Amino acid sequence: MSPVRRLPRPRTLRARLTFGLVVLLAVSCAAVGLAAVVELNGFLTQRLDEQLVQVGTRFPESLEHNGSVPDDHDGDEHGDTRRLATGTFGARLLNGAVTNKGLIRSGDPSAELNVDLSAADRKRLAGVRADGRPHTIGLSALDDYRVVASPGRDGDVLIVGLPLEPVQATVRRLELVAAVVFGLALVVTGVAGAFWVRWSLRPLSRVAATATRVSELPLASGEVALPPRAPEPDARSEVGRVAAAFNRMLGHVEDALTKRHASEERLRRFAADASHELRTPVASVRGHAELALLHPGPVPPEVNRALERIAAESSRMGEMVDDLLLLARLDAGRPLESRPVDLTHLVLDAVTDARAAGPEHGWTLDLPEDPVTVPGDAHRLQQVLANLLANARLHTPVGTKVTVTLATEDGSARLLVHDDGPGIPEDVQPGAFERFTRAEHRRRADASGGGAGLGLSIVAGVVEAHGGSVGLRSEPGSTTFTVRLPAAR
Repeated sequence: MSPVRRLPRPRTLRARLTFGLVVLLAVSCAAVGLAAVVELNGFLTQRLDEQLVQVGTRFPESLEHNGSVPDDHDGDEHGDTRRLATGTFGARLLNGAVTNKGLIRSGDPSAELNVDLSAADRKRLAGVRADGRPHTIGLSALDDYRVVASPGRDGDVLIVGLPLEPVQATVRRLELVAAVVFGLALVVTGVAGAFWVRWSLRPLSRVAATATRVSELPLASGEVALPPRAPEPDARSEVGRVAAAFNRMLGHVEDALTKRHASEERLRRFAADASHELRTPVASVRGHAELALLHPGPVPPEVNRALERIAAESSRMGEMVDDLLLLARLDAGRPLESRPVDLTHLVLDAVTDARAAGPEHGWTLDLPEDPVTVPGDAHRLQQVLANLLANARLHTPVGTKVTVTLATEDGSARLLVHDDGPGIPEDVQPGAFERFTRAEHRRRADASGGGAGLGLSIVAGVVEAHGGSVGLRSEPGSTTFTVRLPAAR
């Protein structure tokens, strides 16, 4: 069996208010219409019962005389010569059996005696209690009738009835008119209510539009310009209070973002100034260490080892200072060179260097037939490739296969660096491109020392400065870095 489909529910507040208004009006119209129909039906039935009382039993008594109503003036209040209503029915029952029956079809006192009654009709007539009260019965030949049964003078039962069809026709007409009028009222109210609700909720719609614009802003970093505040209607209304609270919240958010941006700017200036100032002393220390190593005289092994470590660490510190200075420049938004760069040639050179530095790894290239050219800074893009390949070489065990794939897709160049190493821990992946991020358990068991955790942050910064993006997917046995760069037109 197919599941029962639920009716669609209105989603927006405006639709819900309009729907609720129409539903309440529909319930009210239905209640008014039902009350009017019931009241009219009762009123018309009561009038019909009064007519039955006025008719009395003279008509069913006359059926013994071929349906002719005698014209007597025996002091009856109404007289018997009045014309009977069309459709008046009369019957005489004796011992539960219909002995005489008649029907006035045109208001003539001469009744038509040839009325076909089925066995069921006769049974229904015999079941009417002779209590002088009106009852409703259905006759197959004459439809619904309102009848009164009274005991006769000869031990018989006299029944007189009037048709309910005029009452039912009037009630049906009222139902039709009420349905049309109420239906039009619902349509007009729905349309007018929709416009009214929309007009009433305009301030709330403006608040929602402002909130949508704020949600689309990049609030993670950098200077953020918030949109204009939402207009505040009457503060005594619920919408006015919401708008006022929302505007106050935007003010607090703007103050917090301004302070955060100022702090970031101070930190960037400090990093740039510190990196710039450290370049000279670091280079000086390295130079003195190398000069001491060139001394021709005998040098104790411990001193020689110390001088080698000083030279190595100063060289490493110099590279770190250069990386920090580069990141500070990227954060400051300084533009890079934008020249056509043959990315295919850069990939070939980078893989060649990586193969020479890590011969214990397997290096595979997958390049397109046509060269891939992108606009950018060749030196910085070379640094991106070197950092990605160094990351795969330093943090994977010996024998790991590294595959570098270059392709074009949807007007952009796509570079993939994939390795089948142990993967990057899941808790480290979200912050892999942040500065000074290093996993507690390195992917390569014998890796020690290494960089300061700036390689991937430089990759992300340089790629974003070129208008591209970089992504990471890693699991045990498969790690892929994906770099996308706008291709040259």
